[in-house]
Amino acid sequence: MFLITGGAGFIGSNLVAALSARGEEVMVSDRLRDGPKWRNLRGSVIAGIVPPADLPRWLDGAPKLQAIIHLGAVSATTVTDGDLVADSNLNLTLSLWDWCARNETRLIYASSAATYGSGDQGFDDNADPHALSRLRPLNLYGWSKHATDRRIAQILALNGTAPPQWAGLKFFNVYGPHEAHKGRMASVVLHKWRQIAAGEPATLFASDHPDYADGGQLRDFVHVDDCVNAMLFLLDHPEVSGLFNVGSGRARSFADLARAIYAARQQPPDIRYVSMPDDLRGKYQYFTEARMDRLRTAGFAHPPTELEAGVASYVRWLEANQEA
Repeated sequence: MFLITGGAGFIGSNLVAALSARGEEVMVSDRLRDGPKWRNLRGSVIAGIVPPADLPRWLDGAPKLQAIIHLGAVSATTVTDGDLVADSNLNLTLSLWDWCARNETRLIYASSAATYGSGDQGFDDNADPHALSRLRPLNLYGWSKHATDRRIAQILALNGTAPPQWAGLKFFNVYGPHEAHKGRMASVVLHKWRQIAAGEPATLFASDHPDYADGGQLRDFVHVDDCVNAMLFLLDHPEVSGLFNVGSGRARSFADLARAIYAARQQPPDIRYVSMPDDLRGKYQYFTEARMDRLRTAGFAHPPTELEAGVASYVRWLEANQEA
């Protein structure tokens, strides 16, 4: 059995679907509340759902787990409740690390490209404590993920106990099915598709950085299927451990992304630029690009999905479903 925290969420539900399709037993830990997240699990067979508050008690009596994939988190980059973020993103991950070490269970956990901050130190997934110490996240969410990575690096440097396999995954800008519940934090692909489908122009942030034209801000956009394939690779290769970037390895502009949506809908582009919100000023990444060397060297050979192909596939999915 696999336990996936955040299993009804965006990346989590796509992983649940992939493992379910393999015939694996999957237990989900998540909160469904009164929103649409339950729809993300409609196509999967699950062993049950454990509320996060009940997770410690459930683990005490849990059957032997093949692995815990910890994807649950407070993921809004604009969140300001430091106590909530620290408890959910840092403390829970470290408690699962300890549990997995004691119970000889493999652990994969979600880090984030937000740990790289402005990117002035590059995007090298170097797990060395000194290398990690140079990174300066721009927001509370990024800090919580970075603090987790640094504590794990310290545990390993001090020869502390560790799970038999562990992997921290620095996900870049993920897009694809099952993200509608994320609201403002859903991908730019979903937001721009909604605008275009409603007959409105696609609006993008104007640049307030002299090195980037309007729409020329660059991000590493990665389809959720590529993230799932990376996690399946790790689950299939228990000998591989480490801190790994998960991206396409190629930065593309927001204007490229918008044009890809228009192309998928066979419409001429109509892109307008708006001022950046005040709560993002000084916290905005103008360039991200995953260095994929370490995961590739470890044996992950699945080719990245090109932006145009991934966007076209997602647009087809959106227009065939009523979940957007």
